[in-house]
Amino acid sequence: MKTLKILVGVALIIAISAFAMDKVSGSKGDAGYAIGDSATDFELKNVDDTMVSLSDFKDAKGFIVIFTCNHCPYSVAYEDRIIALDKKFKPLGYPVVAINPNNPKAYPDDSFANMKVRANEKGFTFPYLFDDGQFIYPQYGATKTPHVYVLEKTSNGNMVRYIGAIDNNYKNAKAADEKYVEDAVNALLEGKKVPIETTKAIGCSIKA
Repeated sequence: MKTLKILVGVALIIAISAFAMDKVSGSKGDAGYAIGDSATDFELKNVDDTMVSLSDFKDAKGFIVIFTCNHCPYSVAYEDRIIALDKKFKPLGYPVVAINPNNPKAYPDDSFANMKVRANEKGFTFPYLFDDGQFIYPQYGATKTPHVYVLEKTSNGNMVRYIGAIDNNYKNAKAADEKYVEDAVNALLEGKKVPIETTKAIGCSIKA
């Protein structure tokens, strides 16, 4: 009985240690960011083969970080709206930064080569980055494509101000009467509190 208790105790210590390491490393078990958290920077390869990080945008007031991909019907349905968000808000200091979080081994349509093709076909006006190794999306807590994080650049870092969907109608942009990302960025530009800080992201599950 004494030996059994010792073994149970050792197993418990190992489990607690593993959980702690998981939280520190920002692995795929992490719940990701919440509103008010400071998002860490990253350096990912863009479709033009350059490396891009948030720190490169010296004049930015914040960012519209969107986890998206090539194949997902939801992502495809939102592509024109994502381009429109970048065209509207990049000149005002909130550029779009798109990230493909999918594992191309699990879904070859989302390979880096196919990302280049898609970006060229659609004329993306924003960086389209590849989360090679899938280290970034778990830090954010993204689960869908598309999944949006609006960040505000402050003296304390890039603070998370909105998490969720782009709007409330992925099928029809004109029918969307709740434009969550637009409303969030407009509020930040006016120095106001974001009216709706979180919504449920609607899309395809991220392919690990």
